[in-house]
Amino acid sequence: MNIEFRPQDAIERPTIAKQIAEALKDAIVWLDLKPGDGISESEIASRFGVSRQPVREAFIQLADQGLLRVRPQRATEVVRISVRDVLNATFVRMALEVALSRRAALASGGVGKDHFEDVLARQETAVQADDYKAFQALDDEFHRMIATLAGKDHVWRLIDHQKAQMDRVRYLSLGLGMAQTVEEHRRIVEPIMAGDGEGAERAMEEHLSKIEAKVWDLRERHMTFFVPDESPDDITL
Repeated sequence: MNIEFRPQDAIERPTIAKQIAEALKDAIVWLDLKPGDGISESEIASRFGVSRQPVREAFIQLADQGLLRVRPQRATEVVRISVRDVLNATFVRMALEVALSRRAALASGGVGKDHFEDVLARQETAVQADDYKAFQALDDEFHRMIATLAGKDHVWRLIDHQKAQMDRVRYLSLGLGMAQTVEEHRRIVEPIMAGDGEGAERAMEEHLSKIEAKVWDLRERHMTFFVPDESPDDITL
């Protein structure tokens, strides 16, 4: 299990719990902690050099995001990926981010172009290095920038909270085409910078809609990571 954590002196317990939750979330999203794996409060507390209380709080936070199943008197379990949950999250994310893209286009007036070019250049560097973790972080940075340009940072926080199930699928999908994702990002930036709200909406919707096709392919490739007995015929949104 590869979990990075850097505790700081004189930090209040809620901050420690949040840091532990973020470190564990990264480990789950990056599949260092795999679906179905069991983890215990005592093990994590020992690894991070903290008491069990902030670990318990971190577990509760991650259970609220649908990533952990806390079971009394038994090891807490990393939840398997549910296609239904991923598609529900995609539906919510698309509704919000399509609207954000339009608002960003109407607000931009070309402002922010250099920042977009910088993050896209760093994405291309991550593609060349085959660095999935860096690329996923930069992907989030790109989408967060759109929310910021739209003047809706709080909306990105809502998206980030509810997309946890999507994030593991996104990470699994990076092997299927990071370079293509960069090109899709460029197609989103172009209408935003041109003040074309409708074009920005279309580009974002096309970008996010591809997760639905990918998720079933990924389920076939990684059956043990997913909830069993889900099929396209059983899931309608």
